Amino acid sequence: MIYRITLAFLLSAFTITSVVAAPSIQARRGLVVSANTISSEIGVDIMKQGGNAMDAAVATAFALAVTHPTAGNIGGGGFLVYRPDKGAPITYDFREMAPASAFPEMWLVDGEYNFEKHHLSHWSVGVPGTVAGLYLAWEDHGTLPWKDLVQPAINLAKGGIEVSTHLAESLQKALPRMQDYPASLKKFTTDGIPFEPGHLWKQSDLAASLRRIANSGPNGFYKGKTAELIVADMKANDGLITLEDLANYRAKKRQPVFGNYRGYKIISMPPPSSGGTILIEMLNILEGFPLADYGSGSADTLHLMTEAMRRAFEDRARYLGDPDYDESIPLDRLLSKSHADSLRTTINLNKASASQPPSVNQQKESPETTHFSIVDQHRNAVALTYTLEFSYGSGIVAPGTGFLLNNEMGDFNAGPGITTDQGLIGTPSNLAGPSKRMLSSMTPTILEKDDQLFMVTGTPGGRTIINTVMQTIINVVDYGMNAQEAVDAGRIHHQWLPDQLNYENGRFPEEILNELRERGHLLKAQNSQGVAEVIINNIEADILKGGVDQRIPDGGAGIW
Repeated sequence: MIYRITLAFLLSAFTITSVVAAPSIQARRGLVVSANTISSEIGVDIMKQGGNAMDAAVATAFALAVTHPTAGNIGGGGFLVYRPDKGAPITYDFREMAPASAFPEMWLVDGEYNFEKHHLSHWSVGVPGTVAGLYLAWEDHGTLPWKDLVQPAINLAKGGIEVSTHLAESLQKALPRMQDYPASLKKFTTDGIPFEPGHLWKQSDLAASLRRIANSGPNGFYKGKTAELIVADMKANDGLITLEDLANYRAKKRQPVFGNYRGYKIISMPPPSSGGTILIEMLNILEGFPLADYGSGSADTLHLMTEAMRRAFEDRARYLGDPDYDESIPLDRLLSKSHADSLRTTINLNKASASQPPSVNQQKESPETTHFSIVDQHRNAVALTYTLEFSYGSGIVAPGTGFLLNNEMGDFNAGPGITTDQGLIGTPSNLAGPSKRMLSSMTPTILEKDDQLFMVTGTPGGRTIINTVMQTIINVVDYGMNAQEAVDAGRIHHQWLPDQLNYENGRFPEEILNELRERGHLLKAQNSQGVAEVIINNIEADILKGGVDQRIPDGGAGIW
């Protein structure tokens, strides 16, 4: 069967400077919003068969491993926030782990930092977590058989999907990085010739790997043939991952971090994701300002957002890492209203602060991630963000496996004491170590209003993730936007260092940008920021409303 990618909702490229009224996608019984329409529809089909939001999340995630290879994966990792209609929310940490042989100085060659080794080698591959994380979440909350949830992805891989224009263009850009890996070229080309739009792309090796997962759960990935193929490729290329590393991987359940913003309860991801903590810290700071009075996209609002970002990202760099390795993370203080109160007093409404010299800085984090949001008929909700790190991860496909391996080890800091004004960091909280999880910015988030589900949000985008998620929340809570408007609105990003304010080109009036410059902000235009996928639960009407981000064109919704 040929699967054609059709958009359930299409918006023209946004080039205007103000938000216009845009209808949200509406559904009554269930809604999936993801970076690929086919995968969203598979998630909804699972719910129509009697599955819940968690079942749909598992099926959607595996489908994205077939349809969205830039970030959909079984060779990477991520985070999931689950809010059941009844019971307590919980989060699942399936972040990649460092091999047991990892050490803080591993990115140095003759005492000098080596980018290639850190990001583009077999050393850059972390032990994947996706399969273990999806299985653990399904064990706790799924209702349909595991095999039935993986089967749609097997069908996609075996039967083939039609390559879209966007996917063909994306692959063309990625192929030069895969030239040294024959199995990668075999997967993503026809005898070395890049796929053209409309090509029927079958992935037999991936189908076989998925079938082992369907039949044996995590043991079909972390043990047996798949594990042996991964390790054989590691041995052939001076890689570090061993059979023991794979067998010892464990996903973890963690308690969410909670916040409150203008009466809305925030439920988000704790460390080793920095996302939830920094999101709540920024919202706590901004809660003390009348953003609704200042107006969406005003100079005052953008200035205050920037200053909140600046302060929270400094805390991120100084304090956050893997909590299993660092018990001194001051989580309660960072999440507290009192900490936000003290930071707020340092903000001058009329003048930009100066980020301090880079005694601390932040490691580069790739924007190529993917997020999806799901709500079922009972209003169980899943926010899931996962990634390979770079677009197409390491670019490495271990022969016979059919899937890309991540390069998430690049999210560890460069080395002890190594700090530059371009983004390297040498603080100990996020240095590589045996079986350690690298710090992330992924921020899958759910909001409640009066103890009922209100909003599910998240996005890819590397370190911009946290700021994009914050802006979707403010767009809805402070400015009353619907889900699509909240997704479409222009975005900004500041991460403390480098000291610059990035903004989406063409989405803000020049007079506003000039006013920000006059206040002392160093501005830099960017084409786009993030790909948010948002669901809002209209509690009174009992209708779900979705916003699909068309900053990349293959996204769509599955509607029930």
